Amino acid sequence: MRQPSPDGAAKVPSVLENQVREFLFYLSVERGLAKNSIDSYRRDLAKYLFFLSKQHFTDLKKVQTKDLTQFLVHERDGGSEASTIARALVAVKMFHRYLTREKILERDVTQPLDSPRLWKRLPVFLNHPEMDKILSGPNARTFVGCRDRAILELFYSTGLRVSELVNLRLDGLSFEGGFLRCTGKGNKERLIPVGSMAKEAILRYLERVKEIRAKSSSPYVFLGRKKSPLTRMTAWNIIRRYSKQTRIFKKISPHTFRHSFATHLLEGGADLRVVQELLGHADISTTQIYTHVSQDRLKSVHHQFHPRP
Repeated sequence: MRQPSPDGAAKVPSVLENQVREFLFYLSVERGLAKNSIDSYRRDLAKYLFFLSKQHFTDLKKVQTKDLTQFLVHERDGGSEASTIARALVAVKMFHRYLTREKILERDVTQPLDSPRLWKRLPVFLNHPEMDKILSGPNARTFVGCRDRAILELFYSTGLRVSELVNLRLDGLSFEGGFLRCTGKGNKERLIPVGSMAKEAILRYLERVKEIRAKSSSPYVFLGRKKSPLTRMTAWNIIRRYSKQTRIFKKISPHTFRHSFATHLLEGGADLRVVQELLGHADISTTQIYTHVSQDRLKSVHHQFHPRP
């Protein structure tokens, strides 16, 4: 368990090593974790204890949440991937939770910490040419192509979540006003403007599906096989099919359209609060990740076109 520093200056206190040893024994005997999992916990906790020893901690009772945050920052600055940091955080949280339950610690200082979201990769989005390419993929002269074109156009025009799109109801369409009404997370309803191209694509699809719908009592806009509502997996497969067909080699999902919707709005000058409302985010901090994408885009354009980049 002991992990000395390269210069031998820092030593992990034996009391901390013993606590980790007991925790790993608990994971093996009471939780029944596999050897590989326990070895992973051992490595992550060894890094954690070594960090604490360099900060001159000899007792976990003195560790505060800010110290745990510094450990995560230390790992990030040392080149660790976000997934590696997140895994280490899980190990540290379980360790502290165990010690709290065993009455060794009075409180669990890891509770306020969540997965390091700020350090995760920025969302994948399509640029304008890529979006035009994938939207022109479906052959709208066929029934399936007409439906798929309407789905893709609606994803991009509104930023709907896939669950919101497949559950979109006919009575939620209000094209005279240029809006649709959907039910999002927390059963909250919101109104979203619909662009003219998406509106036209949906109206063409509804005209094509009119005879089928006459024999169905389904209230949903998009139908799959046997007149049943479209499933989330079907929507995902539609996007995957056209991304392969148009040879766009990004990992594209329904959420990629949502990311693209938000990114393109912000690049065009939209207010962050408006984008938050359109996406149905309860907290604006969730929306702010798109500002990082836009800033990267601005820096890229500046570097490409400025005479002194």
